[in-house]
Parts: sequence; structure tokens; C-alpha cells
Amino acid sequence: MKSICFYFQVHQPFRLRTYRFFDIGENHSYYDEYLNKTIVRRVAEKCYLPANKLMLDLIKEYGSAFKISYSISGIALEQFTRYAPEVIVSFKKLADTGCVEFLAETYSHSLSSLKNEDEFSRQITQHANTIESLFGKRPTTFRNTELIYSDQIGNIVQGLGFNTMLTEGAKQILGWKSPNYLYCSARNPKLKLLLKNFQLSDDIAFRFSQHSWKEWPLTAEKFTRWLSKAEPAQEVINLFMNYETFGEHHWEETGIFSFLKALPKQILGSGKFIFSTPSDLFKTLQPISAITVSDPISWADEERDITAWLGNDLQNEAFDSLYSVADQMSTCSDPDLLRDWNYLQTSNHFYYMCTKWFSDGGAVHNYFNPYETPYEAFINYMNVISDFLIRVDDIMGKVNTKIDPIGIVLTKEKSKSAKSKPSVVSEAKVNKSKPIAKTVNKNSKGKPEIKYPKKTNLTGHLLQSLPATGIRAIAKAIGTPAFATALWNDKSVNVKALEQALGKKSQIEFRNILANEIAPSKSAFEKAHKLLLREIQKLETQ
Repeated sequence: MKSICFYFQVHQPFRLRTYRFFDIGENHSYYDEYLNKTIVRRVAEKCYLPANKLMLDLIKEYGSAFKISYSISGIALEQFTRYAPEVIVSFKKLADTGCVEFLAETYSHSLSSLKNEDEFSRQITQHANTIESLFGKRPTTFRNTELIYSDQIGNIVQGLGFNTMLTEGAKQILGWKSPNYLYCSARNPKLKLLLKNFQLSDDIAFRFSQHSWKEWPLTAEKFTRWLSKAEPAQEVINLFMNYETFGEHHWEETGIFSFLKALPKQILGSGKFIFSTPSDLFKTLQPISAITVSDPISWADEERDITAWLGNDLQNEAFDSLYSVADQMSTCSDPDLLRDWNYLQTSNHFYYMCTKWFSDGGAVHNYFNPYETPYEAFINYMNVISDFLIRVDDIMGKVNTKIDPIGIVLTKEKSKSAKSKPSVVSEAKVNKSKPIAKTVNKNSKGKPEIKYPKKTNLTGHLLQSLPATGIRAIAKAIGTPAFATALWNDKSVNVKALEQALGKKSQIEFRNILANEIAPSKSAFEKAHKLLLREIQKLETQ
């Protein structure tokens, strides 16, 4: 008989409060406590608690014939402990049945697998330890954040002792093949791979309550018929989805809980299927073939790639800025810094900055998004990162890493003793760590000369041909790369006149306009833009 592998992802990020430019260096409170508590309590009452009770009832009814699996991020577990401890209790009851497998993932639900192997490994170990402590069994199956996988990532995961990994059944890696088999990694055949059947999974996760869907309404009987259409030789159908599907993305009124309650009876009653966990499948199935994944894949969009998180300049700039202190954080023991290091790595922060049109219409993405635009998400996050990097420097005391509000990372090397030479600006970086500055004595009276690269990104557009002293003035006056880029691309703006204008009283006006906004909105942009052009015209007529 074929196996049905039901897997559910449980995650909630720590959402950031509105963090303004003038908070940098003054206020280290980054998180919206009220919003986080409100959302976790709401989702607990609508989804986690009723869904867990239903799962427990189904296990009591069908015994070991009904099996499921979960991955719960460390960030979510922390919030449950703080805001909804009864959710932890309900998961422990499920664990005690022996019919539930808990998987490992990155503790922070992070994208560290794409950037830093040491940090990736640290988070996996931290998460596995947490799961073992809570539920009494160490995970042997791994599910990476957003189902991200590549041969390189798989090799790291297998090296950490995991024998099975979940990922997406992406068309670009399968071609004509079906996701309804067990596969293995081409680079490391010891690692077995379970691939999501995204068509059937998304029928429940995304389309269940969509009245415009031609298959609406979806019933347990209809879904079981679809499962039965799988080729006789196919061995497993992997149904992977967010747990919030039940009660939050699709409210109880849609019939989602009734569907879930009826589904095991229909599936088991057909006589064609059994329910299996990933560990069961590792023991009972053999890979039908190896698959090669050179470039990372994920669950997102038609492309099934990573561009939902790292697909534009905003995301890449934020990502690179955060991980610029990965080496320092690897030796950090300060609990507050480590907490923020974990929370700020959560993939949601980068997802909020996405400028793509999502294949699902953005419904699920926007539902939990606290920002009106990706630009607001970027500005708020970068303000937080600016403060975080200053704290890393102050506490670690070895490497002083600061980020300019428009995206320049300046790394200052401190001397080993108080009597040593003055500190110097040893390197300046824009976005993807491309060197743009020569070593300059910090205490030099002369203005440092910086050689800027060719246009490569939104920050680089603005920086070309500007002297070093103009950069900070523009940062203080404008406060956002998006605004700066628009000015740079506006042919009516004389860049040299721009720098001069920022030295006038208009600089204060600019700061007031933008500081008094929750984020630089379109209206704020227009006000500042008109003011700037007026000041430039005054200068040009003098």
C-alpha cells in the first residue's frame, strides 16, 4: 500500500515594532510585544489548540494507523512558552502517543543555510536539543526553513547525523519524474529525500476555501479519490503544509476542521493507503533514484526558488548586513545579543521585503505581514540592524562594525591596547561585501578620498562621485536607499547641488518630514522631493 506522509510546519516570528532612525543607539527594544502576544494568542485559540485536540482525538480513534509529523521552530516555541504555554502542553500530549514525529529545523527559522555553515549547524544543534528536551526524542529527520534544499545543504545536514530531509518536489529538478517516491541526494546518497507533492498539498493549504476554484468545495471523499489516482507503482504521497492552514488561513466556518476529521476515515477506508512518518519511510522504502540540486530550491512561487526572500537589492542588502557580524557572534556569550541574533535571522523579515507578485496572490503572505510595503519593511529592519551592529561592537570589543542608514558597512579595527595607534577605517563595503575604500587614518584632518565602484545596486547608484563627507549628510537627511535612488535617477537633480543643499536649513526640514512618518510614505517622499528641488534651484540661481 502507498503511504501518506502528513507533515505540518509550525512557526511564528517575533515581529518588530516601528523602529525609527532616531532610536538607533538610544533604544534597544526591537519587538512589538503587544502584536506578538495578540497574534500568538489568536492563532493558538483558532488553530493550534483545536487542531491539536482534533489530532489527539483521531489518534485515539485510529491508534497507530494514524500518524503525523511536525516541525516547530525554536522562535515559535519561545513564544508559546511566553504567551500560550497550553500549546506546549498539547504538543506534549501528542508526543506521548508515539504516533507523532517531531522534526529538526533551524532554531531561528533562518536562511543561514544560504550564508554561513557554522551558524546553520549551530542553529540545527540548538533546535534538536530543544526538541529532545521538550518531547523526549532526538530528531533524525530535518526540514530546512522554507523547504530550502541544495546538494551542498544536504551534505551539511547528513554530516550532522540526519538520515532524511524534506524538500519541495520542484519541476526543475524532477522533470518528468514524480514526487511520489523516495529519493536520495546525488552528492551524498546516505541522505534520503522526501519531496512535497505541491499540487495536492496546496489544494488544502491554499485553495480549500477559495470559492472561485473550480473544485470548490473540497471534501474528504473527493480528496481521497484524487489520492487514489496516483500510479500503482508510486510509494508515498507527501502532504506538507503550514499548520495554520487549519483554523487561521482557513477559518473553522469554511469546514476545514470537518474536512480534517473526515479525511483519515476516507483514506484508511479505501484500503489503499497507510499513514507514515518520515522515520517510518526511511526504514521501509529504498530510494528510486538520486537527484541533483545545484541551485537552492524552496516551496515558494512557480519558480520554487529563493527569490521570495533574496530576490531584490533590499533583501540582499539587509541579509548581507546582518551576517556581516556572523564571525563575532560565533564567540558571543551575551544572552541579549544572542537572543536578538536569533530573532533577527528569521526568514519572515526578508519575506516582508519581497517585491514579487506571489503565485498564490499574496494572500497568506500579506495576512501576517505588519507592513504596508516592502520598502517600509526594509527601512524598519535596517534601522534595527544599525543599532544591533553598534551593540555587537560595544559588547564584543574586537571588531567595530557599523552600518550607515543607507547601507554602507564600515568596519573599524580596534587596537589591542589603550596606548596603541589610533583606530582606522580599514574597509568600507556596499551590499555584497565589495571593497570600496582605501585605508584612511581616522584622526586625519584631511577628507578621506573614497573610490566608488560602478553602478551595481540601489546604494551604489547614489554613492558614485560623492565625497565621503556627503554620504552621512544624505543618510541623515533622507534616511532610506529607496528615496536616495529615486533622487539619483531623477535627471533634474544636480548631485553636487544636492550635497550643498543638505548643508542648508533644509536638512532639518527633511529630517522632520521623514522622522514624523511611521515610514517614508509616498506623501512624505513627494514633500521631501519638492523641497529638495526648490533648494537646488535656489543654489543654482545664486
